[in-house]
Amino acid sequence: MALTGCSWLLLSAVFLSTGAEITITPEPGQPAEGDNITLVVRGLSGEELAYNWYAGPSINLAYLVASYIVSTGDETPGPAHTGREAVRPDGSLDIRGALPGHSGTYILQTLNRQLQTEVGYGRLRVYEILAQPVVMANETELVERRDTLRLLCSSPSPAEVRWFFNGEALPIAVRLGLSADGRVLTRHGIRREEAGAYQCEVWNPVSVSRSEPINLTVYFGPERVAIVQDSIPRTGCTIKVDFNTSLTLWCVSRSCPEPEYVWALNGRALKNDRDHLNISSMTAAQEGTYTCIAKNTKTLLSGSASVVVKLSAAVVAMSIVPVPSKPTEGQDVTLTVQGYPKDLLVYAWYRGPASEPNRLLSQLPSGNWIAGPAHTGREVGFANCSLLVQKLNLTDAGRYTLKTVTLQGKTESLELELQVAPLA
Repeated sequence: MALTGCSWLLLSAVFLSTGAEITITPEPGQPAEGDNITLVVRGLSGEELAYNWYAGPSINLAYLVASYIVSTGDETPGPAHTGREAVRPDGSLDIRGALPGHSGTYILQTLNRQLQTEVGYGRLRVYEILAQPVVMANETELVERRDTLRLLCSSPSPAEVRWFFNGEALPIAVRLGLSADGRVLTRHGIRREEAGAYQCEVWNPVSVSRSEPINLTVYFGPERVAIVQDSIPRTGCTIKVDFNTSLTLWCVSRSCPEPEYVWALNGRALKNDRDHLNISSMTAAQEGTYTCIAKNTKTLLSGSASVVVKLSAAVVAMSIVPVPSKPTEGQDVTLTVQGYPKDLLVYAWYRGPASEPNRLLSQLPSGNWIAGPAHTGREVGFANCSLLVQKLNLTDAGRYTLKTVTLQGKTESLELELQVAPLA
């Protein structure tokens, strides 16, 4: 009987051989896409007249790849032929430039001289050359203990997934947040130590590809807000400072990002938004409670710390210091009072001895000052007893007298001889 095409398929349901088992093995054993693969057949009797190859779960014409007649070498492509398959005389099947779509079950059906058929089964897995995956995040800037992180390893190919953190294999504690397929990483209540670079890697036996890193920032704080002087924590302490000396206070905290700062003295905000506060010349006016408030614009949290700053006990004498110390004609000069009484009730400045005709101005308990008989319109008084004389002329040189009265009725007078240099 002449065998042509697939005409002998009808016999297979009746004549079944009980010969040796046919085995089908792919070579190479773990092929990659693009490889030339041979499905090597073993266990044939050597008396085969024809072969049928199927790519599918059963012997069905729709899955037929090719039929081959041994005596003539004629090969007839079937519906499942992709243009890459060729049957060898020994029954093996070559697949040139295999694709992942060639993966699946393969069935070889043989017909021998006794018109008996034998069937062998094999399985082929063609592994993809994996494209670079991409890590996608629900957020890249998160707030500690408040936000949830979700990372997705996006890859078009089925593959195993590994995660990396800062270039190292993902810590066990973080791996607990992985989905069953390893592609989704979830962290509830993200922590600061989990900020950094995340990557995922997809792999199969023939290919591996790692994503570009995605960097996560975790905001926290401010915490442990403290005021420091000369690298020594001073929060809650009393700092005593000598009269007319300088003092620098630093506000430190643990925070991401760096917080914004607000300084206050005795509850009143100061014009200072830096992380440090400098007192250049300590006087009684600078005494009080200094508070630093640190605010984090990302977490919306804040913290504060306070210290008490006082003049050293040795400061008892009141003095007048002209600023500048050697003023010239046309300049302004401030007669700065240092060590003035803390319980001050009222003070008065005089041009010459302390007598009413010589009075320049007086400071009232209300905080306002009033001009005296000797006021020229160029003198201004301040709450700390200091006196500003504007646009000096040579006749402003001479004696100035300050008289203070405390709440206890104590009176004190102090004199200064002001010198005014003429213009060159």
